[in-house]
Amino acid sequence: MDSEFYTAYLLHRRPFSDSQVMLDMLVEGVGQLRMLARISGRQATKHKAQLQPFQSLLVQYSGKSDLKYINRFEPHGGQTMLKGTELYCGFYMNELTNRIVPINEPMESVYHLYKQHLDELSTTKNLQAVLRSYEFQLLEMLGYGVDFSVDAEGDEINDAANYQYFAEYGFLLHDDPHSGFSGKQLNAIAAHDFSAPDVLYMAKQLSRYLLKPLLGKKPLKSRELFIK
Repeated sequence: MDSEFYTAYLLHRRPFSDSQVMLDMLVEGVGQLRMLARISGRQATKHKAQLQPFQSLLVQYSGKSDLKYINRFEPHGGQTMLKGTELYCGFYMNELTNRIVPINEPMESVYHLYKQHLDELSTTKNLQAVLRSYEFQLLEMLGYGVDFSVDAEGDEINDAANYQYFAEYGFLLHDDPHSGFSGKQLNAIAAHDFSAPDVLYMAKQLSRYLLKPLLGKKPLKSRELFIK
């Protein structure tokens, strides 16, 4: 039995039985774990209220199989308060992380990447820039990142040139300035500078393209909610 407490965030929660809920948790220094928590008795209402998205938790769990069991949990620090568009962006981060980060595989750095960008949602006006930064860095951690600093030939990206992206190959010089990426846009993405509207737009198109194979055909519910 593991007796340590770990800091964690709840990504997804669903009923498992009358007295248990299944939780997908992002655990500091570990990665994403699937756990069962017993919610019953006089503390049931209190425990349900504590198991909320964007609330930092201290969790103690046990189990050697893929499914862990939460022995104890309690709030740890304040809840990140999101509202309006910030809230939809937070749900998107949770669903994206839940869908593409493997469960029970060592992914020690994802927790801090998630926490950093979750905090930025409540303090930064350019929410789309926060999401693009999170997507590209998460893809990098998962081994699906793109090197924006050089083209497919190994040459540095030129601000004045134009490029087309080819999966599993990289960026190739492209003659048409009205399609693909400008070198200036790629260098801005490499620096996580999404302040220019055209850079933000192109970054969004590329991130969707890169994420599509990992997400599969099942649409993101958070994206549908945002559109509605």
